[in-house]
Amino acid sequence: MIQKQINKISERLRSSLIGSIFYQIFFRKPNEKICFVVATRFNEFEFWTKSPLGSGFSIFLNSENIEKKIYFENSVGLPSIYNKAIFETNADHIVFLHDDVWINDKDFIRNIYSGLRRFDVIGVAGNVRRLKNQPAWSFRSFDESKFEWDYGFLSGEVAHGSPGNSPVSKYGPTPVRCEILDGVFIAVRRDILIKSKVKFDEIFDFHFYDMDFCRSARVKNLSLGTWPIKIIHQSSGAFGGGDWLRNYKKYIEKWGE
Repeated sequence: MIQKQINKISERLRSSLIGSIFYQIFFRKPNEKICFVVATRFNEFEFWTKSPLGSGFSIFLNSENIEKKIYFENSVGLPSIYNKAIFETNADHIVFLHDDVWINDKDFIRNIYSGLRRFDVIGVAGNVRRLKNQPAWSFRSFDESKFEWDYGFLSGEVAHGSPGNSPVSKYGPTPVRCEILDGVFIAVRRDILIKSKVKFDEIFDFHFYDMDFCRSARVKNLSLGTWPIKIIHQSSGAFGGGDWLRNYKKYIEKWGE
């Protein structure tokens, strides 16, 4: 009974910015552990020497509270890798991260902790609404591979390119509660994920797994939001291709819209 009351109080606190600050002070667990999950086509040597993430990732891993699960030479869909990691770790928080990302945030770890005290799931970019037949978190519609941005409803920012040549795409204010998040970076509270029985659907591979995951989380009333974490994404996405269209069809068939 007492624990239920504590849970209710913590959830109410986390629902507002001021409340989240009090939550950080009074409800923070000592030595919270973060597990980073990365699937890469590179072998181990190539990942650490050639991939954007691997080239600077190690400086954030020098802590006993940080765990890494890197799946080298991966060719299977991200959902199966991510689901496997969820049950292989006992970390408090899990971060699912693409390997074509440079971390450009000196407070990277601290910001993850802060964001996950405000929301159950956080990302660097997202959309505050969900639309019928939505083709991506950032677009409202598409026709013959021409995509229409959903400006006015987007949140967050992401730099694109490479260090030294990475213009920042500012989508909208952050932190903001969202319905859909970009899968390039997704961090979750593992206890909430396990309790709510939310996982990634393995019918998807490298597309729409993130939109599907966000919808599944919202069905279980998990809170999603953007957080100001600075990254540089090497890729701008692969929208409209054959694999993308195949997964889009699965997504529409599953959700009915």
